[in-house]
Amino acid sequence: MIVSRKLNWKHIIYYTRFKLLYFILLSVAVYVLHAKFNLSFLSIPFNGVATLSTALAIYLGFKNNNAYDRWWEARKIWGLLVNFSRVWAREVITMITPKNPEDYLKTIELQNRLLYRHIAFVHALRVFLRQRKEYNDNNVREIIEVSNGYADIKKFISEEEYAEFLTKQNPPNFLMKLQGDDIKEAVEKGWITDYRFVKLSETLGEFQNHQGMSERIKNTPLPRPYSFFSRVFVTIHGTLIPFAFIEELGWINIPLSVLINFVFLALDYVGERTEDPFENRMDDVSLTSISLTIEENIKEMYGDEDLPIKPKANLGVIM
Repeated sequence: MIVSRKLNWKHIIYYTRFKLLYFILLSVAVYVLHAKFNLSFLSIPFNGVATLSTALAIYLGFKNNNAYDRWWEARKIWGLLVNFSRVWAREVITMITPKNPEDYLKTIELQNRLLYRHIAFVHALRVFLRQRKEYNDNNVREIIEVSNGYADIKKFISEEEYAEFLTKQNPPNFLMKLQGDDIKEAVEKGWITDYRFVKLSETLGEFQNHQGMSERIKNTPLPRPYSFFSRVFVTIHGTLIPFAFIEELGWINIPLSVLINFVFLALDYVGERTEDPFENRMDDVSLTSISLTIEENIKEMYGDEDLPIKPKANLGVIM
């Protein structure tokens, strides 16, 4: 997630360079043909292009609003995941109590499993959501965090659970199933009452809701006609701009056309890069930072002093 108020111009030029080069060369070519070869028929009415500009601005605004809604919904989902993770830690610590003194160590072991397995779930969900889909642009230079898969999760669960975890199509969901099994066993042993079992189950249900809502955003891209036609319309509009100004502005048409085209091009790219918030890019939701916040909160509540080191912003970007 970009947190700096100033964007890096190297990044901006990198992602817009091909379209900008096309618009620059076109503007220069139109000027040369009109001024040097007196091809006055190249000029087109300004009013027609102005009408197209208005329509394109409305179209891009509609697309960007929907793209931002997807990004903001993703951030709200992970904000709720933070909140309910704290609730889960409190419930596990306060609600699971031994029926007999000799069961004390066993309940401590159960609390440990439930809390650290939840940390594993959060990190597993982060990795699971950041897997590339066939409809994503596989531009590896954009990826801001090189993932080592699920290797870091191994320290939070047992070796047997981890081995089975790696065989699952949906590893985070498998961890939720193990959580349910453990609290069911705690009820049978009398360590939690039926009421407390219901409360713990409701919290687990919230986690699965958060996962499902995240998967919905991940697996359902913004309708592709919006992305496709926005690129087409921006290109058509940018191609016509130099022809609309050449008659009255002469060489000034070159920088003015490039500037106008850059504005529309930037609007198009903002929407395109915002619509998919789980792709491990610099403008995505900062899943790594949020996951470490959850890990830190749970460990602190449980009394574990081995807190994770949260990454600082690098070039204005938090992972």
